[in-house]
Amino acid sequence: MSECDHNCSSCSEKCDVPQYDKPHELSRIKRVIAVVSGKGGVGKSSVTAMLASAMNKKGYKCAVLDADVTGASIPKMFGVNAGLIGDDNGIYPAEDENGIKIVSSNLLLEHETDPVVWRGPVIAGMVKQFWTDVVWGDVDYMFIDCPPGTGDVPLTVFQSIKVDGIIVVATPQELVSMIVEKAINMANMMKIPVLGIVQNMSYVICPHCNERIDVFGDGKAIGEVSVKFGLPILAEIPYDAKIIQAADSGKIGALDLGYAATAADILESGLPTDRN
Repeated sequence: MSECDHNCSSCSEKCDVPQYDKPHELSRIKRVIAVVSGKGGVGKSSVTAMLASAMNKKGYKCAVLDADVTGASIPKMFGVNAGLIGDDNGIYPAEDENGIKIVSSNLLLEHETDPVVWRGPVIAGMVKQFWTDVVWGDVDYMFIDCPPGTGDVPLTVFQSIKVDGIIVVATPQELVSMIVEKAINMANMMKIPVLGIVQNMSYVICPHCNERIDVFGDGKAIGEVSVKFGLPILAEIPYDAKIIQAADSGKIGALDLGYAATAADILESGLPTDRN
């Protein structure tokens, strides 16, 4: 038997090569990064937004696919309020003031506070449509903000979209480290490389004495997870009021604190450039 060229259309063999959905024919997406967390409340969407902004500042064309359909917050962080528009070609993403392209369920609602009361398969179907039906155009880095956990939507993303790498977001608590391992083990099951861990809300700097305060623990448990799986800690982001204010005011793209710099450097140098 000849060596596999991964062209399944001309092959009669049955194998376990994943059959990913193709993006819209007018989309040219070079790299896809999924941002995941084992549990909610760790700041995954904020980290996604900061990573996209950091890569955008490096001069790359960036996009965010907000797969957290029932808890969408990406548009508000970027100050994007206009709904999505479409034509005979498909749906077009909204853009923030820096040109970062965004698609989110909140951009399809009449009011941003309207609940999305759907069951899992419907939500998963929408996420697939965000990939297949949206005219993304030229994108160097697409970040997918996945909902927390290892359920329907992350599974749909990993099975339907050719993801180049996963970033796991955690906080320092020992309890969270157990959940982080679940997310890493899921990625390994799906045979998708984990690029590293971002530890969010790692500490607080006292505004009076500049002393570091480890509010949620010293992060030792997350460090042990990184060693166990051979994964780097890409960033340790503090609990910083400037991040909260920027996200609340829709100015996350203007944030320039450098917390995501190391992660951005790894994304720039450590991923393949050819997705064929």
